[in-house]
Amino acid sequence: MRKSKFWSVLVLTLISCICGFFLAWVFSLAKDKIEENQKKSIKRAVYNLCPDCERIEEKTIQGKIIYCLYDKKNNLIGYGFCSEGQGYQEKIEVFFVVDKDIKKLKGIEIIESKETPGLGARINEGFFKNQFKELDITSSIKCVKHKKSEKNQIQAITSATISSKAVVSIVNKGIKKLKTLLGK
Repeated sequence: MRKSKFWSVLVLTLISCICGFFLAWVFSLAKDKIEENQKKSIKRAVYNLCPDCERIEEKTIQGKIIYCLYDKKNNLIGYGFCSEGQGYQEKIEVFFVVDKDIKKLKGIEIIESKETPGLGARINEGFFKNQFKELDITSSIKCVKHKKSEKNQIQAITSATISSKAVVSIVNKGIKKLKTLLGK
């Protein structure tokens, strides 16, 4: 009896190690492709949020990537930045573009989100993201459940206020971090 338990444990351990090895191997093969696809998503987001952008320059400060955006005449027109935080279910990653003075938000794109389909996942829809366009960000953005009464407010998605508030919080923290990194 003891021998069969020993062999069972040994076989299960061996199978687990082999599976773990193959998962790590597949991840290492896919890692470059995943990073490449994320860079493509960010480039697409930049050109979607800032159509005047002709050139993107990546700047790394304290381990964070800041995307400096330039126009046809090579003038700095804004910055792009990725920020992430906890949503209702999992991490939400938001990419946003601001003007060069970091006073206006040109817009946001959701890079990664696994929020509840039909509810929190609606943060990916245009009606929600469009509320962030041309917002004055000299003070923090606020999320409200009902009609907006101030210029710095975003109306939450009905029945998905946690996801809505999470996006607003992520953007606010990202703007603050960007200002700190740039010394503004």
